[in-house]
Amino acid sequence: MKAATYRILVMGVSGSGKSHVGRLLAGRLGIDFIDGDDHHSPASVDKMANGIPLDDADRSEWLETLAGFFADYRRRGASVVIACSALKRRYRDTLRGGDDGLAILFLEGDRERLRQRLGSRKEHFFRGDAMLDSQLGDLEPPGRDEAVVVDINQPPAQIVDAFLGDLEER
Repeated sequence: MKAATYRILVMGVSGSGKSHVGRLLAGRLGIDFIDGDDHHSPASVDKMANGIPLDDADRSEWLETLAGFFADYRRRGASVVIACSALKRRYRDTLRGGDDGLAILFLEGDRERLRQRLGSRKEHFFRGDAMLDSQLGDLEPPGRDEAVVVDINQPPAQIVDAFLGDLEER
């Protein structure tokens, strides 16, 4: 019997814990992890570091790159977890273009908790209330028909457990 393969998107606004939860999830499954932040263009990183929110045009090539990773893993029959904000439905549709069976974990949190988390970061290019407000303004939260929705106030290990429980039920 062939082992199950998964292509998983961990999404949410900055500060939601995508990278941390994504790494935990990939570790539990014994699969690869890709942090979408590592694939922004230098121009986009510079914009964000200067407190300038990205727009659809800035995100387009980045999303196509990540969709290409999903497509490559699908072609190879391999599993991967990718962390990416995927704020809008059309962004998630672009990512699903790489794998229409994409499983999505949405890390949901309130503004104050997200702001607190962002304030504790020291070495990240994403900074400022305006940036967070921009992401929250752009966010089109996925429904439970599109994603597993988990509150970020839970410990990361519990978030992973909840998602894996849902994944097994599919």
